[in-house]
Amino acid sequence: MKLGTLTGTGETATVTGFAIDHRKVAPGTVFGAFPGARLNGEDYIAAAVAGGAIAVVARPEAVVEGAVHIADPAPRRRFGQIAARFFAPFPDVAVAVTGTNGKTSTVEMVRQLWRMAGFSAASIGTLGVTTGDDRVTTGLTTPDVVTFLSNVAGLAREGVTHVAFEASSHGLDQYRSEGVAVKAAAFTNLSRDHLDYHGTMEAYLAAKLRLFTEVLSGDGTAVVWADDAHAADVVAAAKARGIGVLSVGSAGETLKLVSREPTLLGQTLTIAAEGKTHVVKLPLIGAYQAANALVSAGLVIACGGDIAATLANLARLQPVRGRLERAVIAKSGAPVYVDYAHTPDALDAAISALRPHVGGRLIVVFGAGGDRDQGKRVEMGRVAGAMADVVFVTDDNPRGEDAASIRAMVMAGVRHATEIGSRREAIGAAIAAAGKDDIVLIAGKGHEQGQIVGDLVLPFDDVSVAREMAV
Repeated sequence: MKLGTLTGTGETATVTGFAIDHRKVAPGTVFGAFPGARLNGEDYIAAAVAGGAIAVVARPEAVVEGAVHIADPAPRRRFGQIAARFFAPFPDVAVAVTGTNGKTSTVEMVRQLWRMAGFSAASIGTLGVTTGDDRVTTGLTTPDVVTFLSNVAGLAREGVTHVAFEASSHGLDQYRSEGVAVKAAAFTNLSRDHLDYHGTMEAYLAAKLRLFTEVLSGDGTAVVWADDAHAADVVAAAKARGIGVLSVGSAGETLKLVSREPTLLGQTLTIAAEGKTHVVKLPLIGAYQAANALVSAGLVIACGGDIAATLANLARLQPVRGRLERAVIAKSGAPVYVDYAHTPDALDAAISALRPHVGGRLIVVFGAGGDRDQGKRVEMGRVAGAMADVVFVTDDNPRGEDAASIRAMVMAGVRHATEIGSRREAIGAAIAAAGKDDIVLIAGKGHEQGQIVGDLVLPFDDVSVAREMAV
């Protein structure tokens, strides 16, 4: 790629790459300089040029000397658009999923369904990049735009034809998912989260809606979980662009959930679609798992998948790492589950999912993360206190905050709970307290392999610790 193709001029310098970190700039790089919450990329323009940057994408008022200034009032979006031209081609079919909860499970279920249908598929999100060979590398929900585009292009080079990716509110707000043609986009749900970043629920919703108002291709399809209170907002945004809507759920029109009956290790779903009734033995427990499965089926169908075959394949879905994952059976006979639930709504959903399977008591271990929305801490405490029989409040990822202060905020919402700062000890105490008819839920960290304390990431895996404590 020549610089002139980006600037509309006769510039002949060869573009060798893109970077938003000045330390990763090499000769021929296009550098993205964006104002951020903690750092201003414009402060590093001179260093990037000294490192070999031949062009800088920045606001019009930014000072760029010694390189071409690609000026744009929305530099993040412009950077993503031109970077996509460099990294292309991408897989033939791409879908994106947004929502407060369920993104990770949904994109992974889509990958599994595509694979069952015979396609080479991958998913990108909180679990990292998962391919047809089940290779997983951990990462952010929505990585920076350079990493994202590089990953998606790399998948295409490996022969992947179908990709599903998570579109977080941060990623959408910061234009981290630009440039890839999105054939179908899904909305799972919306509840309180990330208000430390967005400030209000209205701004949080607006960030999510950008997937449908700007990112989704004009000839694409919006897949909407119709039972959420904000589904109408998504439908309105899609229809305003003339985009087709595929709705799923009890209130859904395309895939209508007629009934859901819990079984010992899963649930039976009765689904109405195109005048026919389909009965699915879903091997996953919980209402929210059923919701994720139906949304994933909707995405596959929106991209040309056969309805009957896709719904039948739901019976073959495998559990997603850290999402109501059964870690171990304690010596007492009590099953121990690990879930990523770290919002009030997600904790409610996880507890509700397990409740029909509890013969005795439901024991919950959880905490709240530091340097994040503080308002949800007491709400999480209230949910656990109201819905669980026994509660242990412990540390999650304290980050830069005082762990005891975080626990105190959570405890303010729980009338009866045991506070144990050490997460390992709390998990051990919960498992030791469990009888044969009880169920233990360890919530908050799910798939994570570390605990963030200050600037350190200490090795910690809820599943591994649960297995150690259950011996």
